[in-house]
Amino acid sequence: MKFRSLALLLLITTCVSAQQAEIIPRPKTQVSPKVYVPFILSPATEIVLEGSNMDNSVDFLNQYLQKNYLFTLKVVKESTSKNVIRLNFERLDGAYPGAYNLKVDKSGIYIAGDNEEGVFYGIQSLIQLLPVPDARLKMRPNTLKIPFISIEDEPRFAYRGMHFDVSRHFFPVSYVKKYIDYLALHKLNYFHWHLTDDQGWRIEIKKYPKLTSVGGWRDGTIIGRYPGTGNDSIHYGGFYTQEEIKEVVAYASKRYITVIPEIEMPGHSMAALTAYPELGTDPKGGYSVSQTWGINDVYNNVLNPSEYTFGFLQDVLDEVMPLFPAEYIHIGGDECSKTWWHQSEFCQQLMKEKGIKDEHGLQSYFIQRIEKYVNSKGKKIIGWDEILEGGLAPNATVMSWRGEQGGIDAAKQHHYVIMTPGNPVYFDHTQSQNEDSVTIGGYNPIEKVYAYDPVPKELTAEESKYILGAQANLWTEYIGFPSKVEYMLFPRMAALSEILWTPKARKDSADFFRRLETQIKRYELWGANYSKAWYDLKSTVLPAPGNNGLLWKLESKRKSDKIVYTTILPSGKKFAYTAPVKITGNFIAQANIETPGKNMPLTSVRFQFNKATGKKLTLTEAPSPSYPGDGGFTLVNGVINEQGFARSREFIAFSGKDCDALIDLGTSQKIHQVTVHAMERKSSWIWAPERAEVQGSTDGVNYAPLGTSYDFQPAGFGVQKGKLVMAFGDTYARYLKVKVYNAGKIPDGNPGSGKNAWLFVDEIAVD
Repeated sequence: MKFRSLALLLLITTCVSAQQAEIIPRPKTQVSPKVYVPFILSPATEIVLEGSNMDNSVDFLNQYLQKNYLFTLKVVKESTSKNVIRLNFERLDGAYPGAYNLKVDKSGIYIAGDNEEGVFYGIQSLIQLLPVPDARLKMRPNTLKIPFISIEDEPRFAYRGMHFDVSRHFFPVSYVKKYIDYLALHKLNYFHWHLTDDQGWRIEIKKYPKLTSVGGWRDGTIIGRYPGTGNDSIHYGGFYTQEEIKEVVAYASKRYITVIPEIEMPGHSMAALTAYPELGTDPKGGYSVSQTWGINDVYNNVLNPSEYTFGFLQDVLDEVMPLFPAEYIHIGGDECSKTWWHQSEFCQQLMKEKGIKDEHGLQSYFIQRIEKYVNSKGKKIIGWDEILEGGLAPNATVMSWRGEQGGIDAAKQHHYVIMTPGNPVYFDHTQSQNEDSVTIGGYNPIEKVYAYDPVPKELTAEESKYILGAQANLWTEYIGFPSKVEYMLFPRMAALSEILWTPKARKDSADFFRRLETQIKRYELWGANYSKAWYDLKSTVLPAPGNNGLLWKLESKRKSDKIVYTTILPSGKKFAYTAPVKITGNFIAQANIETPGKNMPLTSVRFQFNKATGKKLTLTEAPSPSYPGDGGFTLVNGVINEQGFARSREFIAFSGKDCDALIDLGTSQKIHQVTVHAMERKSSWIWAPERAEVQGSTDGVNYAPLGTSYDFQPAGFGVQKGKLVMAFGDTYARYLKVKVYNAGKIPDGNPGSGKNAWLFVDEIAVD
């Protein structure tokens, strides 16, 4: 082992050139001398402790140095040398704990924190001042040149969080610790640990052992995206003992990260109900740990609000709360289907006895009972924004995930809020338009994450004080391995850290993405499997002049990039991209940034031409701002969706409304068929069209009906896309009115029952 380490030390002979201070998150103030002067960090450098209780910071730094540079630093109480890192405390006027000053000059490195946490964050910035070696090599210790700099810094928000779902897929303690290290390296300070759900109960409760022996395991998992293409039938599960929980909490504490456990209630409780059916509204109905996702309105997964259930939950919380020193316990409260309570005689009688108006009021009663108990133990609850329904518990903190409105409403009621809207901080959503792995869908690229501000404009200055901060969530339905976890986290976690730490006035997207280049090298150094979506080309389809074909436009984020594309159909040739490419027929191609020695992500396009492609299309009503696509042109851009919700930008969508389009073919042409391509994904409230109709005209005034179709033809088993075909005899038309009808209200027994269905349309083809 010693020989191997020595060989690695001698392997590289080049030094890292002078570098800028590229710190993420960007400090509050940062001043560098005009002339580059470095401090040389080497094994001879000493750490001088001028304050007490700094072991956590020292240990973290030495562990980082050992892992990445193969040496550690000696720790002393005093030194007259200038080759030192001095750690101290100073009174700093930060709004929240964690402020620090860092100075590198000819007298050495000096870090002062307002408390132990502040010193720790100063260490994180020092780590980012270290030159980043090639991940495949190791540097000589005496080549660690740190630029002279002066930094004054403090966090913008008190709550800077990251969530991890270990119920859908289980991860061992060793990886949870690694996950926590990633948070620390980004100056995040809250770890939201999602420990229970329909697919598995992951925390040992000694009074109720079947929660883990039964509820911790499922007999299979769906294959592919919901509803799946089958089931793997693999017995799957796992859980953390209470000793392991303590180990993780202690590990996080040394990194100044607070662990908040989540115990889901009253919904998302199928694992608990499988272990103890008497907790449900239908104990004899039969429960099993869920092998699929999105079951809330399909299977009865809600707890019965009985005294027995409340006693059970109090027992569980009595074991959970002592394990976590945090002032908060997260009790879920989301997606509690009221259908099962509505059907329960017990629930209806309870509502009558308590004078509860409806099932929303029953949820409020449930949450307030739990909150009162948690408060009696000296702790507070956090719940997802559904806990607002029926009346908010008096001391509850709201985690706003269904957009910002829940957080806005809570803040206006003077309740504390943690912002975590699915758009843009759900990191299980894809970050690339070229995504080739299975994800839940959506599109949250790093640019969108960085642009987010957790304080809604709708709030007054006084109301804004109730925004504690924000958090990104990582749900793991489609994330089963550490490499996929990291792929979804990075580099978006860097953007998250900056929006939560850096003063709003100091945010600068151009500067952030410049610094991100170095941060990506750090990810390589750590061996983290980051996404290369940042290097994706922006691919845009535009109508050609005169609506005669298409223009394919490519853009990179860096002006210096060389873009190339290779056509597969029609020619099979490689071209340097210099201007938008005009396309007048079927066309398949791939494009990327050409970077020697590096595999860059490919952007693929496939244009399928028909008589409507590139023509003028007008919508009677604009699509939802949530899914606008490229407006009406989306329906005639030659792109037929092939990946369902993972490519949601290829659709335009309407909530509870129809899609009404007018197409101008330019000239009167002989046609015989109109095809509407759409999507069905009931788990996301997206329903196939109820029907489609087409009318034709040669003059744009007099229209005649041409065809109607009620037959949505799925493209294959488990595939979300499909079509409605309206075939008719040969006829001439220039203008076509195509109306695609929304399915209306979602029927009972389905996710989102009683709500407006979504209509997703991606192409209208005319032949």
